[in-house]
Amino acid sequence: MSDMTSEEYGRFLQKRRGEILERVEAAARRAGRDSSKISMIAVSKTVDIPEVVLAHAAGYQAFGENRPQELKRKIDGLAAYPEMSDVRFDMIGNLQTNKINQVLDCDVTLVHSISSSHLAQAVSKRAVARGKHTHALLEVNVSGEASKSGFAPAELRKAIGGLLELPGLSIEGFMTMAPAGDMVAARRTFSGLRELRDELASSHGMPFKILSCGMSDDFEIAVEEGATLLRLGRVVFDPAYALH
Repeated sequence: MSDMTSEEYGRFLQKRRGEILERVEAAARRAGRDSSKISMIAVSKTVDIPEVVLAHAAGYQAFGENRPQELKRKIDGLAAYPEMSDVRFDMIGNLQTNKINQVLDCDVTLVHSISSSHLAQAVSKRAVARGKHTHALLEVNVSGEASKSGFAPAELRKAIGGLLELPGLSIEGFMTMAPAGDMVAARRTFSGLRELRDELASSHGMPFKILSCGMSDDFEIAVEEGATLLRLGRVVFDPAYALH
């Protein structure tokens, strides 16, 4: 919130949300898409509970966290705010096997980061043991960067059949991250994810409706290339972040 009062920050969040929605709608028009089919997650990892409450008042209903312990802290803290009862939280960061139980016990709406068959099997096993059903996305390393986790496309083609049969786990679609600072590579990454989704949807008879891609710097390109779920952090919460 920096030097702003709560009222000033709330007004900033509302104004910025309107600007983001305008960008999303314009990008959807350019691609011949219906912008109502595109959702946003406000990535709240850099802000605290009061900022999340103000963001909810500004119109955001879905939030994302990278770290299981912070996810739990936010959810527990927001229990004191009755107006926040309709809020959803997603787990969007790398998930380690020793943190699976903590995430499942938070009853997140969606886990974006199933990055390997081993992790998918572990989540399935823990979900069944807890009597839960987990909705998840498979993380795909479309760009092939060594620094990024996720299935290689060829690896996913081989694994997807078995993953769809895992109990306690529903694969709703796919997630990817683009190389930072390279809009040409970002477009190639996002279109690659869409094309892979289309291929796997056809070969396995599954819709895989959710494509989670696009962050603060590249969300308009992501919309043009088929994203259905945007993960927006700085552009939502940081007044110093400039929309160009």
